[in-house]
Amino acid sequence: MGLPALEFSDSFLDSPDFRERLKCHEIELDRTNKFIKELIKDGNMLISALKNLSAAVQKFSQSLQDFQFECIGDAETDDEINIAQSFKEFSQLLNTVEEERRRLIQNADDVLITPLEKFRKEQIGAAKEGKKKFDKETEKYYTVLEKHLSLSSRKKESLLQEADTQINKERQIFYDASLEYVFKIQEVQERKKFEFVEPLLAFLQGLFTFYHEGYELAHEFDPYKQQLQFNLQNTRNNFESTRQEVENLMRRIRSAEQDFKAPGQWTMEGFLYVQEKRPLGCTWSRHYCTYEKGTKMFTMSNSEFKSGGKQVLNLKSCIRRRTDSIDKRFCFDIEVVERHGIITLQALSESNRRLWMEAMDGKEPVRKYTLFSIVTLTRCVFEAKFHLTQVHLTLPAAKAPADMDLDPDTWDNKTITSGLKNYLRCLAEPLMTYRLHKDFIMAVKSDDQNYRVCAVHALVHKLPEKNKEMLDILIKHLHVVSTHSQKNLMTVSNLGVIFGPTLMRSQEETVAAMMNIKFQNIVVEILIENYDKQVSIAKALFSCQAEHSHELSFPQGAHFSNVYPSVEPGWLQATYEGKTGLIPENYVAFF
Repeated sequence: MGLPALEFSDSFLDSPDFRERLKCHEIELDRTNKFIKELIKDGNMLISALKNLSAAVQKFSQSLQDFQFECIGDAETDDEINIAQSFKEFSQLLNTVEEERRRLIQNADDVLITPLEKFRKEQIGAAKEGKKKFDKETEKYYTVLEKHLSLSSRKKESLLQEADTQINKERQIFYDASLEYVFKIQEVQERKKFEFVEPLLAFLQGLFTFYHEGYELAHEFDPYKQQLQFNLQNTRNNFESTRQEVENLMRRIRSAEQDFKAPGQWTMEGFLYVQEKRPLGCTWSRHYCTYEKGTKMFTMSNSEFKSGGKQVLNLKSCIRRRTDSIDKRFCFDIEVVERHGIITLQALSESNRRLWMEAMDGKEPVRKYTLFSIVTLTRCVFEAKFHLTQVHLTLPAAKAPADMDLDPDTWDNKTITSGLKNYLRCLAEPLMTYRLHKDFIMAVKSDDQNYRVCAVHALVHKLPEKNKEMLDILIKHLHVVSTHSQKNLMTVSNLGVIFGPTLMRSQEETVAAMMNIKFQNIVVEILIENYDKQVSIAKALFSCQAEHSHELSFPQGAHFSNVYPSVEPGWLQATYEGKTGLIPENYVAFF
């Protein structure tokens, strides 16, 4: 399992679970930083210690062998797997070079040490500065918040308004620092996948020229180098497209209101202050609380940023606490099955209290500000700005009139293709549908290449008929475009990067969903690469009697339509006499 994705919305909640996931990234970043320092040290030793060259190279080789990439998400693309394995490949190659060592290493500093040092100082250093700022603003914000929530409601209104303004300002500064830190630390984790490997690749290429058999070794290394460069370029392209989407998501989250219901498994969650009665008065302690509306389950955890005891209660009722009845602001009372009497809770703000009361069916129902509505509104603003700068097209029907004349001087290729791409991108539901999105992603995460192709084709046939027809037209055209990649530079990989986010997108706008864009690209790549391998009509060579309800019975010579690979090895999905089911692959011939 790789590193967990950090959601921008979690920056507003600042939950213990968010802090734990953030700690995982910080540990990995520290490990990476230590590894870079060690790698630089080993490189300098390789340059300066000429007499101990063999021992230095072996140590350096072992360092590469031991290091393992950790990627965000639960699966890796083929490119990422190859990149992760590249260090082991480099290690083996270094051992081979060491056996035939003839010449000394030169110019290693420019191609190896400097880029790694630059990455460590500029990228990891920036992440560490972001952590310092985040820690500072965290401590400052919660200190101010404690003082703010301790203010008496009987203070002058002007003083309360001034205090509200101050806490809002501090909260915004804290949120900004949190968002920027989350964005930067995940960016560094993604960047290292290619910014580590590229300097090493350049170093190795230069190293060969100083050995007696350097040219022969370089010739043997060349195919792997080209494949790795292809993997790196694909990963870089995926990174750039994903980074842009994640950055846009961060902007949308930043523009949203501070108090809103973030997407998650709970109806409502966040920090609340709980009144605890004592013999000589009462105290208020901070708890992280969650509430599930369907089961009316309310939980409270009183430990801050640590896992600890949790109280699980069943809610009976919720009511707003009148201001003149308590010396605190933003309070409301709840009754639970497990306790007698009421539990008084204090929210972080008036709007936060309204959200809690609405979730608990309290007395004051208000409009529920969801992340979906805010993100949708923000997206509409972006799209409105976008359309003002675009050429608006009315796409012709699939069967255009024969006399339709598109003047090439008016309708150039770029305008038409841009309009088509924008049309597909702006569909209310993507062409490959939300319903099948997760199935497509899971299919291409398989290690079995043949299964990927079969599973993707099988899922395509589950699309609505109009969607499937339009997808077929588009993929057929993209397949033709890819055959001329030497001239137009539109390789299958590049087309996947362009049309992956266009034809597929997740219904949820989260960082975890954004990290799956690279798998969307692979789905499109599979469709383009294997377009000419799809079959649709077959004839039975032998008769067959079905043994299960999902299989077809048919006589010799039967004709099948809509034939395509099944995820079951050795079987095809086909339609015969209006019924669709499985048929043995070796019982039919295609024509």
